[in-house]
Amino acid sequence: MIKFFMHCFDVLFPINLGPLTYICPESLTDVVQPGLVVQAPLRNKLSRGIILDKNISPPAGPLKELQIIAGEPTVLSKSMLRLLRWLSDYYIAPEGLVLKQTLPREVLIKTKHRKGQKEIPQPAAIDFLDIGSEDVLDITTAITSNKYRGFLLHAPSLLYEYSMVLRLLSSARNIIVILPDVSQANLLYNAVKDLHADRLCLLHGELSRGKRSEYIEGILSGRYDIVIGTRAALFAPLRKVSLVMVLNEHSQSYKIEEGIRYNIRDVAVMRAFIEKATILLSSISPSIDSYFNAMTNKYGMLKPSSDIRRPAIRIANMRFEKKIKPDLSQTVFDAAKKHINKNDKVMFVINRRGYSSLLLCHECGYIEKCPTCDIPMVLYKNENALKCHYCNKTHAIPEKCSRCKGHKFELLGSGTERVQEHIEELFGIATMRFDSDNVKKKSEKEDLSRLISGDFSKILIGTKLMTRRITATDYFSMAAVLNVDSSLNLPDFRAIEKAYQELSTIIDLVEPRGEILIQTRFPNTPLFRHLQQNDYASFAKEELSLRKHLNYPPYAKLLNISFNGSPGIAEKIIKTVRESEPEIEILGPAIGRNRKGLEEFSIILKSVDRKALNTAAKKVLKTFDQSKKIQIRIDVDPAR
Repeated sequence: MIKFFMHCFDVLFPINLGPLTYICPESLTDVVQPGLVVQAPLRNKLSRGIILDKNISPPAGPLKELQIIAGEPTVLSKSMLRLLRWLSDYYIAPEGLVLKQTLPREVLIKTKHRKGQKEIPQPAAIDFLDIGSEDVLDITTAITSNKYRGFLLHAPSLLYEYSMVLRLLSSARNIIVILPDVSQANLLYNAVKDLHADRLCLLHGELSRGKRSEYIEGILSGRYDIVIGTRAALFAPLRKVSLVMVLNEHSQSYKIEEGIRYNIRDVAVMRAFIEKATILLSSISPSIDSYFNAMTNKYGMLKPSSDIRRPAIRIANMRFEKKIKPDLSQTVFDAAKKHINKNDKVMFVINRRGYSSLLLCHECGYIEKCPTCDIPMVLYKNENALKCHYCNKTHAIPEKCSRCKGHKFELLGSGTERVQEHIEELFGIATMRFDSDNVKKKSEKEDLSRLISGDFSKILIGTKLMTRRITATDYFSMAAVLNVDSSLNLPDFRAIEKAYQELSTIIDLVEPRGEILIQTRFPNTPLFRHLQQNDYASFAKEELSLRKHLNYPPYAKLLNISFNGSPGIAEKIIKTVRESEPEIEILGPAIGRNRKGLEEFSIILKSVDRKALNTAAKKVLKTFDQSKKIQIRIDVDPAR
């Protein structure tokens, strides 16, 4: 019997599986290494994957051979492989699924860029601020140390954040700049590309596959060492990283809510830690978590002195205000009229789509609800329909009440459609509406973004989708926030924090001599006082005090287990958790509806020990891993 030594390697594919073991042909043993992109037989076809490591204890039974891809080999760094493994462990997800959801597809499969494909939009230029050497000294010193360092920049404006990026691009090599929105990424890329054209590339999901592939090849070859973009930029295959910058680090867009529910900001911090690089988080209103980390010396705190003048902030008390329309106070009307008469740009923000949020029977008080989700349906006047914002089902507006058969209805609450109708009626001027109902396609977002930057309409009405798409170059003279109370009273321990951040974003879009009007029935809420005084530190101190009392993040860690099935499953999950980690606090189960209108249960686990939470969650998954009818989803560090 002839004995011979087989070289075996574990290959990771972008599928919902862990690594699979393959034989490496003797002729390729000098070429194959961890991080190499190879192809191997999988499910009766050749598929591309990544070598994770050598397997010195291969499984028994016949093994198939891997193959080398013709052409220049693609190799990921050991740091990137370590990051993928960390993601899998921390967010409790199969490594293959992590690979599929994080690494740009073009790393595995190259696509040729076709001529004539739509190029990157050319937004307006940025008038950068002059950032002095003393303002970046701590950061540049950290970069040259080749050790992990974290910083939190409490910026006076988004323009300052952009200017800090420009200042640091000349101070280092191998830089990743992450932004929460494609429009911001395009804006910053176009603003700095002439200064760093030979080193700079852009990565985000709205580029063509060919263009992304071209940029990925440039990164792998070493041509590009500065990557600006959204989520894809975080996983750019740079061989070495010296600086990672995350702008608007507080943005809710960084929390991925589909598939593996990871936080881009937190993964960026881990990539910098693994790479022994510097991480700079920046925001005009930092997240409470990041601020706490700065206060406990996990990050260095940077708060530049600024003489930037802020717009005036006025509060309209809707308990006593005269109402011109159900959604519009006399104070807001008078202010808007003044600015419109001067041909200024005015913005109305209301975080509710449709025409009216409730259709109420005047005779019996019944509210028309979705028969599937059992939640109130939203009336769309232009479409003469009721829509469910959960399952997207549409029904005709009833002629009579579903309960008492009465014919008298009352419309309660206003959405963007109704506000637009009222504004055009009151001021006799065309307006532009920007919400997810009329910007469903990528091209529509780009077109409306260009119209905002131009003079197509001086009056904009929209949801927070609009405020995210407006860039730092699109200044308004006035902004009116019409329904802030809906944000303050959400069942979310971060509700006040998110409201502060959303209002800060709107304030930053108004020119210094302009004004912000906020309609509310709770004018004495401390949030408004802190905004008027521009006193983030006092706001954060109050929030941290409350969360410490309630033992919520950042003083404790949360993990959400959501699942379908019967209440009996909840009891089994709770029992499993208690047997695994008895010290964990269990909240729930709560019953709700998912986006498909299906009933879903949710259980929140709370503990100061992150490892205990992950151990319990893994035990729950193992308990139900053979139950195909039961879908269990784990959300580590849920957004709410």
